[in-house]
Amino acid sequence: MAEELEQAEQPEQAERAEQAELAEQAEEAGQAKVVEQVEQAEQAAEQAGPQAQPLPERNERFRWYILHAYSGFERKVRESIQSRVEAFGLGDRVGRVMIPTEQVTEIVNGKKRTVERVFLPGYVLVEMELDNNLWHVLKDTPKVTGFLGTGDKPVALSEEEVSGILFRSETAKDKPRLKIKFEKNEQVRITDGPFANFNGVVDEINEDRETLKVMVTIFGRSTPVEMEFGKVEKIE
Repeated sequence: MAEELEQAEQPEQAERAEQAELAEQAEEAGQAKVVEQVEQAEQAAEQAGPQAQPLPERNERFRWYILHAYSGFERKVRESIQSRVEAFGLGDRVGRVMIPTEQVTEIVNGKKRTVERVFLPGYVLVEMELDNNLWHVLKDTPKVTGFLGTGDKPVALSEEEVSGILFRSETAKDKPRLKIKFEKNEQVRITDGPFANFNGVVDEINEDRETLKVMVTIFGRSTPVEMEFGKVEKIE
């Protein structure tokens, strides 16, 4: 009897083993296909190269406005504005929040250092689609005293005004301005160039070009020499 049962079970065991083998083969084939698809996708991505992220479309209804802030708190006001806009769910009505700044090169103890300075103290520019609700949210920002305008009527900046401010900020990044004040008849020493270590007297000052005309005594004669601000130092 036991022998008969064993013989009856053998075909079933063989069938189950065959099914398991087929299932394993199918799984391996599926995994291989997935790997192949992944490799093909990676190759296609490499050939296509990096995809540029599309820039967000500018809202044509946005206009630039100026908020008056306490001088010295411009950056704090910008952070507060951005936080309040997010908290009140007004992100779709507000674009850029900017502080007009420029790069300024200072000379301290004979060494140059470049710092970022606000060139319109107390002004924060906000690009937005202004309505009464947004007006109250921004006006109630800490350290803000109000909008540029008459009474409760903010005045939007013209395209020319905005372009002038933004252009100055961008240009200043490329060519930092020297923060040095010279006076006519002031004693200075030249620190660079063929006249290095010569002392002289300031005769003319060109703030726009950041140059000086320095009268230097050469072979007993007073000779005018044009020098850049950064190549001259004051004699204490």
